[in-house]
Amino acid sequence: MLGPAEAAEELLAAVGASASAGGTGADAHGRAPVAGTVGDPGWNALRVRYRELLAELMLHDLEAGGPESFDTVSAALSDLASGALEAALALARGALVAGTSGAPVPVEHVAATRLSVIAMGKCGARELNVVSDVDVIFVAEPADDSLDADTALRVATRLAAELMRAIHDPALEPPLWQVDPNLRPEGRQGPLVRTLGSMLSYYERWAKTWEFQALLKARPVAGDLELGGAFVEATRPLVWASSGREDFVGSVQRMRERVTEHISEDQREIELKLGPGGLRDIEFSVQLLQLVHGQYDDRLHLRGTLESLAALVEGGYVARGDGDRLAADYRWLRTLEHRLQLRELRRTALMPLEDEPLRVLARASGLAATGSGLVEAWRGVKREVRELHLKVFYAPLLSAVAALPGEELILGSDQARARLHSIGFRDPEGAIRHLAALTKGTSRNARIQRNLLPVLLQWLAEGTDPDYGLLAFRRVSEANRSTPWYLRLLRDGSEAAERLTHVLSNSRFAAELLESVPEAVAWLERDELLRPVPLEALLDEMRSLASRREHIEAAAEALRTVHRREVLRLALGRLVGVNDDAGVAAGLDAAHTALLDGLLLAIRDAASHASPAADAATAAEPPVELALIGMGRYGGRELGFASDVDLLAVYRVSAEATLSTPRPRASPRSV
Repeated sequence: MLGPAEAAEELLAAVGASASAGGTGADAHGRAPVAGTVGDPGWNALRVRYRELLAELMLHDLEAGGPESFDTVSAALSDLASGALEAALALARGALVAGTSGAPVPVEHVAATRLSVIAMGKCGARELNVVSDVDVIFVAEPADDSLDADTALRVATRLAAELMRAIHDPALEPPLWQVDPNLRPEGRQGPLVRTLGSMLSYYERWAKTWEFQALLKARPVAGDLELGGAFVEATRPLVWASSGREDFVGSVQRMRERVTEHISEDQREIELKLGPGGLRDIEFSVQLLQLVHGQYDDRLHLRGTLESLAALVEGGYVARGDGDRLAADYRWLRTLEHRLQLRELRRTALMPLEDEPLRVLARASGLAATGSGLVEAWRGVKREVRELHLKVFYAPLLSAVAALPGEELILGSDQARARLHSIGFRDPEGAIRHLAALTKGTSRNARIQRNLLPVLLQWLAEGTDPDYGLLAFRRVSEANRSTPWYLRLLRDGSEAAERLTHVLSNSRFAAELLESVPEAVAWLERDELLRPVPLEALLDEMRSLASRREHIEAAAEALRTVHRREVLRLALGRLVGVNDDAGVAAGLDAAHTALLDGLLLAIRDAASHASPAADAATAAEPPVELALIGMGRYGGRELGFASDVDLLAVYRVSAEATLSTPRPRASPRSV
């Protein structure tokens, strides 16, 4: 397969064979203008040779078969389009010099005009379709002092217009595809070509959020590549700083929603690209994560969807399983899209509804044996993509990360120490030590912690004791280090991370309990897991535990563990607003009552095992009947976390017991 330079040479050779060299001047790169007649023969020669090369590429794709070859084929399609733009620019130079497109332009003026073609979108990312619009931006400058800027801009504008005509204006040979320059500053209302200075001035002062998202994939592909490279290089800092804008994440999310809303009702469910569960869901998810985290992580400064997704997985921003599924689904959908467009070389992303086109599509793609099988497989991919898109695209941490000051990401820097102190940490040095312990090493867990901690620090700082909260977070994290779900829950969960920091930095009581039951972090994701467990369920659980322990010490330890767990559940629920005071009181009453009931059962069993042998009837009855009477707040079911449990104990000797039989007494310490 040809690279961009080889494709350009092939197409230029075809154009040169059909049109004589015009003029003697060269352009800024030393290439002579190519003359030709409007439409014929230059345009036709370009289009014929392009389609010959496209046919060779598609034959290779069909023989290779399936999603596995997508990466290579889409890159080759992009290179072929870049070559076509280069050849069309050569035709445009010749047309201006020859005067076949308006008044002739002196060859010296054409040669002294630097024009760069910047590819955007899929062509910029080297992920082009078989048939797709090619989004471009044109940048121009005079090559030297022999030409003033205004004249160079006029010449460049004519060159750009003629280039587009060579690709997509009517001629004997059909157009190749649409060259779309509407992503330029001010869109259709703005000038077709701008100087580099004018471009940068616009992006620094006026550009909207979506325009920086579009620039993410900008790549010089034709004309003056050095000038195009200068444009891309100068706009990169603006792209990666754009996520710091107010409501950046929300604006990108709303943009994706508007795309879906603008699809007609009869096409929404058959749209491979724009519909729910389509390609745009994957692309927007990847781009949003790139822009949010790329302001701090240079490894995400990439253009392609798949390479960017791989970098997000490697950096710990996306779960490995989620990333693998998204990548596989993206290749699957793009392969299907290619086969749809290949049949008639028509730009479309709509799944057919009739049996025969579906059968042809299934066989051509190799994605299913039958048309109905293809539809079933496609629906499964759609469901999976939509599920992952909603999980990744609306992750609550995104907005928080986008709004962070940059110095918070540099652990150990003086700025970070100052920032920690300013937001409420009384011991920044201690905080730095905890952060270093959590993020040391090159493991995936360490990378995920580095991604999470800037936001978690901000949330911890909103509590009453951020320093203790960070210490407790470190202890809970270390306790859950071997669990695969812990960091995934904090990164991908809807509320768990923020709730955890709120608990740890506002309640030492709850934090210490959580350290003893670290797996309880999982409860923070679901409200129903934070609500009180009914008394009946607790009685059953504790009675079962008590009956299975041979020694009272073991029974008491097991019962206290359950009791501690239930108090933690109530404390977490109260701190995050799931439980009110009445719910806490009811839950504490159930937890204490079930504990006392279980302990009494364990004591009775221990006493019966310690008694001398007796007949079955006597052994069945305890020698002492005991009742515990709740008093005070416990009796009134108005307990709080700090309340004492006031009790009265009332007993009587059973009628069957003999006074002469010594009665064993359990040690209070063992209870």
